[in-house]
Amino acid sequence: MGVRYISGGESHSSRLICILEGLPAGVKVSSEFVNAELKRRQGGYGRGGRMKIESDRVEFLSGIRFGETIGSPITLSVVNRDWENWRERMSAEGVEVGERVTNARPGHADLTGAAKYARSDVRDILERSSARETTMRVAAGALCKIFLATCGVEVTGKVLSVGGVTGEADIKARIDAAKASGDTVGGIFEVKVSGVPAGVGSHIQWDRKLDAKFAAAFMSIQAVKSVELGDGFANASKLGSEVHDEIFIGDGKIYRETNRAGGFEGGMSNGEDLIIRAAMKPIPTLMKPLRTVDIATKTATTASKERSDTCAIWAAEVVGEAMAAIVTADAMIDKFGGDALGDTLANLKNYRARLARDYGL
Repeated sequence: MGVRYISGGESHSSRLICILEGLPAGVKVSSEFVNAELKRRQGGYGRGGRMKIESDRVEFLSGIRFGETIGSPITLSVVNRDWENWRERMSAEGVEVGERVTNARPGHADLTGAAKYARSDVRDILERSSARETTMRVAAGALCKIFLATCGVEVTGKVLSVGGVTGEADIKARIDAAKASGDTVGGIFEVKVSGVPAGVGSHIQWDRKLDAKFAAAFMSIQAVKSVELGDGFANASKLGSEVHDEIFIGDGKIYRETNRAGGFEGGMSNGEDLIIRAAMKPIPTLMKPLRTVDIATKTATTASKERSDTCAIWAAEVVGEAMAAIVTADAMIDKFGGDALGDTLANLKNYRARLARDYGL
């Protein structure tokens, strides 16, 4: 069994929680590091008013004792400070209070979710489909980052462009212009995973392919509409001789001079850095609402407005790092096992030694 993660909670519920299972016992963890990652998720130019209310801090509820994992499921909790303003409208019991949201936003889960779950109030859908849910992905991903660091694996990321432009001044101008017109902008970010040995993942079955797991994880991030591994899209218009990373040998070591594949071959890591890029569409909540239909009256109207961001690409990048960490931790545990950290690291050390001795990798 590898690493499993599940979360619960709504955007304006009392708290968000998640359970992370599969990390070996003996990993030294810190709430300070998790809180720093949560703060990163809340930053970035173009964020909205919610970030002025919330200051996310994690609470460890199980699976950690005296700053160390003990092998049991880890339960994490983050309190929603805005809950006090929503206590009646989001109450788990009692009589319904507050106006229903019936104006579905184009580009959001509102209309389809209401139809699927037979809800007359779109809030029953938007509360969970909100990107507030990613808070717990980042918390769980932070613990996975700590575990991966003990394995010599590092996860980093960066924003590449916003609204089709690059450079700090141009990006800020693009966001400011969108905000002034009541609009939103998206962007592209990149995540890099360094230190994963060759052979993690598998070519044997479709659901064991490491690249497929990364693609699924990144596509699950709210507003992400496309993912590429390495030079994926650019490679489609090139010749094979221009795309594939040739293999060389020198001083008894096998190496490559390029990494156009992004570290993935045949559903496995090939020893190079894993490179994943994702394109995030503009957030669908606009201060200048788009046209839609009221699901209660079946009449034309404009979309509802929730407190929102003009641009959240920096937050998406942090979430991308978290998802990469979760996927990588799962793949490493699946490959090297170990209920105790020492066993995992011993297996990893032996594997790295075999690759170096027999294949020069």
